[in-house]
Amino acid sequence: MTTPEALTLIVHAPALVEEDARALDVIHGMEKALPGLRLAWRVSEGGHPIALPNRDAWLAKMTRDGKFPLLCNGDESYPVTVFGMGVSGRLSPGGQARLEVHAETPSDAPVIAAAAAMLEAVAEGARAYWGHASPYGYGSEVAQQFRRSPHGPERSPRGLPMLIRPEKLSAPATPWFLAWLNYWSAAAAQVIGFPDPARDAELLTRARRTPSGGWIVQLTDAPLDYDNPAHLDALLRAYERFPEIGGRAAP
Repeated sequence: MTTPEALTLIVHAPALVEEDARALDVIHGMEKALPGLRLAWRVSEGGHPIALPNRDAWLAKMTRDGKFPLLCNGDESYPVTVFGMGVSGRLSPGGQARLEVHAETPSDAPVIAAAAAMLEAVAEGARAYWGHASPYGYGSEVAQQFRRSPHGPERSPRGLPMLIRPEKLSAPATPWFLAWLNYWSAAAAQVIGFPDPARDAELLTRARRTPSGGWIVQLTDAPLDYDNPAHLDALLRAYERFPEIGGRAAP
């Protein structure tokens, strides 16, 4: 269950196929990134954790059918969850079906310290196009940025630029929006023109390369707070720097 203290990680990746090993890669990566984490429980219909003594074998069996079921850490007082869901091409950029991997954790100091590593693990494990880690409440803010009419406003109530709805984007590697922590695959980085050493010097101080050639880019030192003027200014500057994000300019 989402709480005001939650941190959400979501990545967008190619659709699952039979015998797909990416779910195991995501799980193993998350466990390595957050010390002490063990995602070896499934969740009952009543919402309670059920131990999986042979988690890897169980998950491999599930993914043979193209599924990425919900797993958790078994601690209802400190819930960590992860699952994958398929999204049809009708609702996806470029008309290509995709996999969305969702992970949610408490937003305490150990998680914040490990958040970049966790996002990298989930995104690289899923072979994602792009992804993000965001604090609770980001969804309602981003929803106000999506353009629903060609005659709508040019700015959101926060003064942020309006974005094209994801299903209208032409390329799966185009990031939909900016977040606190951003994962851009090598393809996504090419689409938006990152990095440019001259223009991205500040961002590069909070960025790191991933093994696949992608990037983890942290927008602000602390988790993004839309009520913080300095954070909002950083967000505005980044949107101005990357007009390709949200389909506002042709790549």
